Amino acid sequence: MATIIDGKALAAKVKEQVRQEAASLPRRPGLAVILVGDDPASRVYVNSKRKDCEECGFYSEEFALPASTKQEELLTLVGKLNGREDIDGILVQLPLPSGLDERAALLAIDPGKDVDCFHPYNVGRLTIGEPAFQPCTPGGVMEMLREYRIDPAGKKCVVLGRSNIVGKPMALLLLHAHGTVTICHSRTPDLAAECAAADILVSAVGKTGLITADMVKEGAVVIDVAMNRNAAGKLCGDVCFDEVREKASFITPVPGGVGPMTRAMLMRNTLTAAKNHQR
Repeated sequence: MATIIDGKALAAKVKEQVRQEAASLPRRPGLAVILVGDDPASRVYVNSKRKDCEECGFYSEEFALPASTKQEELLTLVGKLNGREDIDGILVQLPLPSGLDERAALLAIDPGKDVDCFHPYNVGRLTIGEPAFQPCTPGGVMEMLREYRIDPAGKKCVVLGRSNIVGKPMALLLLHAHGTVTICHSRTPDLAAECAAADILVSAVGKTGLITADMVKEGAVVIDVAMNRNAAGKLCGDVCFDEVREKASFITPVPGGVGPMTRAMLMRNTLTAAKNHQR
């Protein structure tokens, strides 16, 4: 029976560490969040980030723009925030409404304020092992592995999904930790065999019930990054939790696993940005 990795408890621990460090700075860290349109899920995320800022003693400012916002207006706002000394991190909540260029919006953010680690400059630094910031979700996964004394060095690590937000940076962080990394995706032949060989399996596909017990090696560490809803509307991940838990050594639940850690790492990145700006 696997040990459940408690992301909620670890996130609280990380945020408390961040709060203590932030309290010692000459100026409290500041995070600006831009929300365009009225996507309900995005609103929930933005509200959660505001709460996290309060818990960590940060200054936070929200810019809620209508869905009719033009590209030039969005870029102008980002430019103004780049120039504000009280703002250390800028977050453009994705997805943006149709007609807006997400890539252009992310490119407009000062790399020193790119606390999501989406800017090509920061992605490049991550690639060569000199990250200014850790991508929030993969960074949260690595923090979980450290907390539970799971060392990727010399382990076969399999990452399902090749997104720029999770899959690719997750593979890079595991590689930097000396894991032997395989990235799997929709065109990978014999996905089950690849998964079954993994000592550490990270799934970030977004397909309910994708990972069954027969696809998991006895004693493997299973990290479920996905956030799906099943037919009954209940939150779940890619992993069939109850059956996989019987074979794995460690497993993350959904909800309460990777999700809280993603938010905690955003706070840590904002603290890092504030320290850099206040040197």
